[in-house]
Amino acid sequence: MSRLPVRKTYKLFIGGAFPRSESGRTYLAAGQNVARASRKDARDAVRAARSAQGKWAGMTAYNRGQVLYRLAEMMETRSAELAELCSDDDEVARSIDRVVWYAGWCDKLAQVVGSSNPVAGPYFNFTLPEPTGVVAVLAPPEPALEGLVSRIAPVLVGGNAVVVVASEEHPLVAIELSEVIATSDVPGGVVNILTGHQSELAPILAGHMDVNALDLSGTNGDSAELEELAAENVKRIVRGATRGQSPWEAAAFLELKTVWHPLGL
Repeated sequence: MSRLPVRKTYKLFIGGAFPRSESGRTYLAAGQNVARASRKDARDAVRAARSAQGKWAGMTAYNRGQVLYRLAEMMETRSAELAELCSDDDEVARSIDRVVWYAGWCDKLAQVVGSSNPVAGPYFNFTLPEPTGVVAVLAPPEPALEGLVSRIAPVLVGGNAVVVVASEEHPLVAIELSEVIATSDVPGGVVNILTGHQSELAPILAGHMDVNALDLSGTNGDSAELEELAAENVKRIVRGATRGQSPWEAAAFLELKTVWHPLGL
């Protein structure tokens, strides 16, 4: 007997779960109905990220590296599904290798970004990196997977949590990646992915008072309005590479704390 296929529903990824938009809205992308996130969905994602960020930052750097490596392992097992949504045959391999590369930096960033500072006095003086907190990322439209991974991985390395607005034109690969994240060891809420219209979601996140940094790497057109909204609580503004990798991409999402301590005590 013939049967109707069970078509995949492309939903949001918030707090480790896959809810539909609370508004019930969808939009058409790549021939599929995709959830169109609302203002409330964005607020829920920020709340989930804030709740998870402390636990993620509290893990040892070595353990965070293990978790990110596990994410690369799970991407490898789903490479065929991811490849179907990428235009470049080698994009999935580059994306997996990028996650592995950043995983190796988790327990090395402190030595590279931090320092022991010479001071004129009887003191120890150290500079130590700390996570910025909750980071909102506007994912670049191309390359869909590699660009997304290139912006998420540097955020996670230092202990931040992230709320991503997926590419409006190519959101399917972002949701596919979220299913990989859900089956890896990344704690729920550390990565949250919203699909929908960037013009609607970006101002909400830029003006949200509990977002600490805003990555505008994938912004569509002029970002002056977003930067003005972000200035309300002095968000850090980042414009990073959508390809390639560097420890300084991760350092862009770290705050530096300087500690003084008297000698001999």
